[in-house]
Parts: sequence; structure tokens; C-alpha cells
Amino acid sequence: MKAPESEYSVNRNDSHLDSGPIGIGVELGQLAKLALPIVFTQLAQMGMSVADTVMAGRVSSVELAGVALGTVLYWPLMILVSGTMMAITPSVSQLNGAGRQHEAGEVVRQAFWVALVGGTLMIVALRNLTGLYAAVGVDPAAIPVTEAYLRAMSFGVYPVLAYFCMRYLCDGLGWTIPAMAIAASALLLKIPLNYWFIHGGWGVPAMGGEGCGWASVVVFCYQMLAMAVVVKFSRIANAGLFDRFAWPRWSEIRRLILLGAPIGLATSFEFGVFSTMTLLIGRLGVDTLAAHQIATNVGGLTFMIPLALGMAASIRVGYNVGAGHLASARRSGWVAIGSSFVFALCAATVLVLFNEAIAGLYTTEPGVLMVAAQLMFLVALYQPVDDVQGTAIGALRGFKDTRFPFLVAVCAYWLIGFPISWTLGFGYFESLNYGVYGYWVGLIVGLTVAAVVLVSRYVYLSRRSDRVQQMATR
Repeated sequence: MKAPESEYSVNRNDSHLDSGPIGIGVELGQLAKLALPIVFTQLAQMGMSVADTVMAGRVSSVELAGVALGTVLYWPLMILVSGTMMAITPSVSQLNGAGRQHEAGEVVRQAFWVALVGGTLMIVALRNLTGLYAAVGVDPAAIPVTEAYLRAMSFGVYPVLAYFCMRYLCDGLGWTIPAMAIAASALLLKIPLNYWFIHGGWGVPAMGGEGCGWASVVVFCYQMLAMAVVVKFSRIANAGLFDRFAWPRWSEIRRLILLGAPIGLATSFEFGVFSTMTLLIGRLGVDTLAAHQIATNVGGLTFMIPLALGMAASIRVGYNVGAGHLASARRSGWVAIGSSFVFALCAATVLVLFNEAIAGLYTTEPGVLMVAAQLMFLVALYQPVDDVQGTAIGALRGFKDTRFPFLVAVCAYWLIGFPISWTLGFGYFESLNYGVYGYWVGLIVGLTVAAVVLVSRYVYLSRRSDRVQQMATR
């Protein structure tokens, strides 16, 4: 049954969402219109992390290591909480497809309450878990920088979570351009603020790596206020987010948590593997840790495009499910997954051919540069499986299938990949002691398992209309 027309209807010229069966070429165009702004949004967001890495690294390897250690605690927690908020996107996109856009505002109002509680718990954790670094034996020279960085970052938790809630509302309604514009301007703001707070001047003391944290707080507040203006004064205002105040409603909060918590947990478990690896690699010395951080940063940058394709697939699949077009939903997911694989092959080729040049953009220290350049080959090797599994997760979210990917994350990353990383990297067997390279081999194995299982799940679920309709009622 065709969804009723509205401001967000497929008949509008500025809409990126249609409701009828379309060809692969047209579907690719629809995905591109959604994904390209998301790509630039994610790259801009990642660019802030790159700015921290590069600018702190130019001060010293100790400052770089301190910021790197801070991010391995901050981002898994942030991803866990903000990932739960990602339940907003498939919920809103299915409402959009069904012509019930006016109900989207209440979804986000209830998500704010979830963010408030989750953000409070996160702040408490950031200020009380820094003793973990000494417990795992990382280089003590970096710990003071890490503690100061996390203390600063804790002040930005509430603003950035509020921003994410409103961004996912816009994404769910098929309008991804505002987040792109805000992220781009935020990056332009972040770089000079970083320089100011790191090196000092104009009444501000030189803070080194801690300055990266305070610069981020200012940027998070800016992003929240800018997105609030968009939601209040653009066509998104029809969703009615700011029309009234809403007390917590347990039924809606429970639905959001049941749908969103597996998203946050799955993403956090994946990111947690990187974080745990970074903590363990910290025992190998500051130079090795810095090289690993560079490789992780490059891998994160290349992952932004398949991640954006996955988010676009979630919107497209969700919209088509809401509109009752399962065949179109299935095609949306396959086009996104195929596009992600093609991109991965291109990215891997670039990393192999220009490994030393890419590593040289981050550091001039010979020891760090040599290891980082070698790690680029392993980053290239894991591109296809990482990109495909990331996009497949997004496509499954469009069906509101979030629990199965969570179980895959636990098994593939922690029960398969991490034990291999631990064995090969920690040197339990003299003949299998590969140091930092061993950690990356285990990661590749885990991602390969995840990619195979998640694509198989998509094949199965996309052909089960009864199961899809059942999930849509969540």
C-alpha cells in the first residue's frame, strides 16, 4: 500500500526517497544522494580526531600517546551511548515511509531521556576509570596527559549526545545535508582551537594534549546549538520535536533501548577490540603505540565511506519497509554492500602503493614511521571484510534487525579475533611472537568471520517478508 504524501513524500523534488520499485542505477543514485553528505559528515568528524592525532603528535610522542590512550576509553563509552540513540534512524525512517512523520518528534523526545541517563553514567566512568591505564602497564609517561584529556572531554558529553539525537532525526527523514554542513564548519573551528589550547596564548596556558579535549568541548556545544536551529526552523520542524515537553514514557524508552542498545553494544564491542589492542600495545612502548594509532586512524578514515553507505542503506531499507516495498528494500541493501566492496578494493590499492607517504603525513620520527608504514599493508588487507561487514550492519538496521549483529560482534571480535590477537601479539609461543603485527592479524580474522555471517544473515532476512513485518512492529 502506497504511503500517503506529505512534506517528506517521494513526490517532492528535494526528496532522496522514493517508494516504487527502481533499477540498480537509480537505486545507486538514491543511495549516493543520502550517503555523500554522510561521508563528508563522518570524514569531518573523523578529521577532528585526525587533528588531535597530528597536532598532539607534532608536540611529542608522549602527548600523542596520551591522547590516543584517552580516546580508547572515551570513544567506546561514547559509541555505546550514542549507538543506542541510533535506534532513532530506523524508527523515524519507517515512520517516514508509512507517512507518519508527525510521530518522529516524540521518538526523539524520549531518546533525550535515554541520553541524559546514559551520559551521566559515562561522565562518572570517565572521571573514575583512569586507574585502568596503570593497571594494564602502559607507559607511565603518557598517563597524566590521558587523565587531563578525559577530564576535559567529560564536559562535552551532554552536548554531543543531544546533537546526535537531533542528527539522527534529520537522517531518518532523509535529510543528511545539515549534519554535513555543521560537521564541516565544526572541523574548521576545531583546528584553530586545537592550536590555541595546545600551545597557549591570549590568556590561555599551553595545555598540550589536554588542550585537544577542551577544544572538542567547545566544538560539541557549537554542533548541538547549530543542529537545534536546523530542527526548529527548517522543514524538520514538522516532526514537532520542540512543540512540547514530554516526561519519560517507559513503553517508548523500553522500545528504544531494546532496539538501540544492541546497536550501541555491537559498535562498542567492535571499537572495544581496537581500544583493548591499543592498551595492550601500549606495553610495547610509546613509538609502537604511536605507529599503531596512526594505522588505526587511517583505517578509520577509509571506513567512513562504507559506514556512510551503511547509514544510507539503513534509511533506504527502513523507508521501503515502512512503505511496504520489500523488493526495493532488499535491492537497496545489496547495492550498498556491493558499492562498499568496490570502494574497499580501491582503498586497499592506495594503501599498498603509498604506504610510506601516508604514514609520513602523521609523523617524522623514524622509528614510528617505519612501523606505521608496515602496518599499512595490514590495514589494506582488512579493508574488504571490514567495509562489507560495516555496510551489511547498516542494511540490517533498516529491517530493525539489531540483536543478531550484536551477537555476531561478540563472537567474531571477542571469541575469535581477540584470542588470536592476544596469542600472536603477546608472544605466548616463541614461534608466534609477532608483536603489534600479530594484533592486527587477529583483527582481520575476526572481521572476516563477521562479514561472512552478516552477509548471510542479510540474504536470509531480506527474503523473509513475514519476519521483516514482525520486526517492523518493534
